[in-house]
Amino acid sequence: MSDMLKTGATIGILGGGQLGRMLSVAASRLGLRTHVYEPSANPPAADVAHQLTTASYEDEAALRAFAETVDVITYEFENIPTSALDMLESLRPIRPGREALRVSQDRLTEKTYLAALGLKTAPFANVESAEDLEQALSTIGAPSILKTRRFGYDGKGQSRLKSAEDAAQALADMAGAPAVLEGFVNFSHEVSVIGTRSADGQVACFDPGENVHRDGILHTTTVPARLNASQRMDAVLLTANILNALDYVGTMGVELFVTPEGLIVNEIAPRVHNSGHWTQNGCAVDQFEQHIRAVAGWPLGDGKRHSDVVMENLIGDDMDRVGDIALEPNAALHLYGKAEVKAGRKMGHVNRVQGAVKG
Repeated sequence: MSDMLKTGATIGILGGGQLGRMLSVAASRLGLRTHVYEPSANPPAADVAHQLTTASYEDEAALRAFAETVDVITYEFENIPTSALDMLESLRPIRPGREALRVSQDRLTEKTYLAALGLKTAPFANVESAEDLEQALSTIGAPSILKTRRFGYDGKGQSRLKSAEDAAQALADMAGAPAVLEGFVNFSHEVSVIGTRSADGQVACFDPGENVHRDGILHTTTVPARLNASQRMDAVLLTANILNALDYVGTMGVELFVTPEGLIVNEIAPRVHNSGHWTQNGCAVDQFEQHIRAVAGWPLGDGKRHSDVVMENLIGDDMDRVGDIALEPNAALHLYGKAEVKAGRKMGHVNRVQGAVKG
C-alpha cells in the first residue's frame, strides 16, 4: 500500500489521557512516533509519546506548530472544539473524519442519525425548555432519563426521572444546557462491539464484550458475551453498517442493549473504547493497534480472539489492590501513570485471561 506511513512517521494525537497513552504504545510497536497535544500538564500519554505540546485548543499558533510536525492527526476523545478542528484539517488529514465527530458530539444528532440508518434506539425527544420536557414525558413517559446533548460521559450530565414529578429537578440538573429525554429500555444486559475500518473500506470487528457498570462507570467487560449466533452476527453487521455510513477511518466503540425485540444502539464512540481494553490480552492485534493501522494507512490486523478475558477497570481506591492483583496468575495489569488517586478516576485496568478459546 503506497500511502502507508513509513517507520519514523509521526501521528498527532489530540488528547493525552490513558487512551492517548495506549495509542502511543501501539504506534511505537509499529515503528511510528506520536506527538500528543493536551491542554493539561503532565498527562498520562506524555510518559510514552515521542513529543508533547501543552497548549489550549484556542492557541492557534500552537495548533499550527503541532500540525506541521505530524503526518496525520487522530484523537482520543470527542469533545474537541470545532475551531481547532477547522484549523488542523486545513493542514493535515484528520482520521476519523469530521462527520463522525459531528454525529457523536450531540446525543440528539446521534440518535437521529442512527434511526435514519434503520437502527433501533431508545425512544428520544429534544428538550430545551420545561414545555419540551412536559411534551416529551407525555409521549415517552417515566421512568426515563434526561441527558445533556453534549459533553456527557461516565454518567455525568444525566438525571433520572422516576415519575413526572421529577421533571423540575431533572431540568435544573441540566443547568440550562440543551438535553434529550430517553425512555428506559427493558434490556437483559449491555454489550459493545469494537470495530475498525480502513481508508480503503476494509472492516474488522472484535468479538462483542458484555459490560457491567457501577455508578455510571464501566466496571467490567467479559468476553465472550452472552449472545447467540444470530445476535452476535447482528451486532457485528450493524457496527459495520455505522462504520461504512460514516466513511469512517479508525476504531469505534458501539454500545448495544440486548432486548427480547433485538439489539438497540445505546451510543457510539468515535475512538478506541474502554470496553475494548480486553483486546490487549485476548487478541494478537488489539484495538489500539487496529486504530493506528487504520489512520496510518496500513492493512488491518487479524482481530480474532485467542483467549477469553474479563477486563476490570481500576478506579480510585482500587489502586490499593494493585499489589494483590500483581500476584494473581493470568492477570495483566495496565496502569495509566496518574499520580493522584481520586474517587471515580480511572487509574488503570486489569485483564484476567480466563483460558484459550475452545475449538
